[in-house]
Amino acid sequence: MKIAVCIKQVVTREWQLRVNEGKTWIRDQDASFELNEPDAYALEEALRLKEKHGGEVVVVSAGPARAAQVLREALARGADRGIHVESDALASADAFVVADALANAIREEQFNLVLTGLQSDDQGFGQVGVVLAEQLGMPHATIIMEVQASDSGLRVKRELEGGWFQWMTLPLPALLTIQSGINQLRYATLKGIMAAKKKEIRKVAPAAGASAAQTIVSVYFPEKGKKTQMLPGSAAEAAKALVQKLRDEARVIA
Repeated sequence: MKIAVCIKQVVTREWQLRVNEGKTWIRDQDASFELNEPDAYALEEALRLKEKHGGEVVVVSAGPARAAQVLREALARGADRGIHVESDALASADAFVVADALANAIREEQFNLVLTGLQSDDQGFGQVGVVLAEQLGMPHATIIMEVQASDSGLRVKRELEGGWFQWMTLPLPALLTIQSGINQLRYATLKGIMAAKKKEIRKVAPAAGASAAQTIVSVYFPEKGKKTQMLPGSAAEAAKALVQKLRDEARVIA
């Protein structure tokens, strides 16, 4: 089974976020970075499928030169080779541009299965995997909690709302977006780190012509403030007004 895993480099959760001068994205010149957590679970699932069924795991990332860091980390964990769509513009690109860059890089590889994390820790839209599936013309399923592969295709378990799950089948090739917690992550061993230095990372340039469908107008931190509002009337009237505000304005009760 030939599996592609799309991974992204994101700012570490411990880093103190700062907005850039244009207030359109974070100021990441002095930031520390890590592998996007949902993508790590997608990588682990790909490695387990390879161990069970054989084949090859290829990690693919679209981003600036620094994204090579997470590709090397994935190779150290057990991936066989990497593909890096390198461009500074992809650091904060929307889902359509990123999916187009990934699709052009992997389309000719003829993968049996493409895995992505459910969403990224920075933008969090959860759309790259879905758009990528459309670009590649593959059937897809999202929020996957379990994968069973066979010669005839896939049987996958999807997480729904309210504690419900759904089993569904898909033919191969297919694309899945993987939910965090699907498995237990492995970490790179010293042997894996040494082996990763010799593994191939093929650099490709993004194809020209992809245009953004979304534009970040402004990025800002939530405004903090203190405000007291007095509710007039009797205790019963004040209680009724409080419930209404908690339901309609604060939206903390149904």
